[in-house]
Amino acid sequence: MKENKLTAQELTNILQAHKLWLESDTKQGACADLSRANLSRANLSGADLSHANLSHANLSRADLSFANLAEANLSHTNLAEADLGFANLAEADLGWADLRRANLSGADLGWVDLSEANLLWANLSGANLAEANLGWADLRWANLSEANLSEANLLWANLRGASLGYANLSEANLSEADLSEADLSGADLSHATLAEGWKIVKE
Repeated sequence: MKENKLTAQELTNILQAHKLWLESDTKQGACADLSRANLSRANLSGADLSHANLSHANLSRADLSFANLAEANLSHTNLAEADLGFANLAEADLGWADLRRANLSGADLGWVDLSEANLLWANLSGANLAEANLGWADLRWANLSEANLSEANLLWANLRGASLGYANLSEANLSEADLSEADLSGADLSHATLAEGWKIVKE
């Protein structure tokens, strides 16, 4: 299906209706449906799009820093090179999303579904990924330094060359994950389930 190119006024109207929908406890306005919308390079910094439908949308290089995307549907969405720094993505659906080279530093991704997402070269430093589902995700060369990945599911995730320095991986599931060339210096791996052949070395 073709992308839906919105005018600036159409986007403003959708955002205003969504704000009313949230403020009225869903009694007025309308939940934002931006599925398949072309929002490439859009400035949505600080926008409240919690619960919105953004599936299959094109948000490549968009500014979503400090945005509220909690419980939003972002499955199959193109977020390549988008700025999601310090955004609230708690419990959002990002399954199969394209997040190559995206900035997610300091973002809240707790309980997020990132299964099979493409996070190649993404910046997730200092992000909260507690209990997130990253099964089969592509995290090659991603920056996860000081990220909170406690109890996260990383089953079959590709972490080749990833930076996990001082990350919290306590109780994370890393079974079958590819950790070749990954930097785990200072990482907390207490009670983590590791890929076969990997062992925790205590100094």
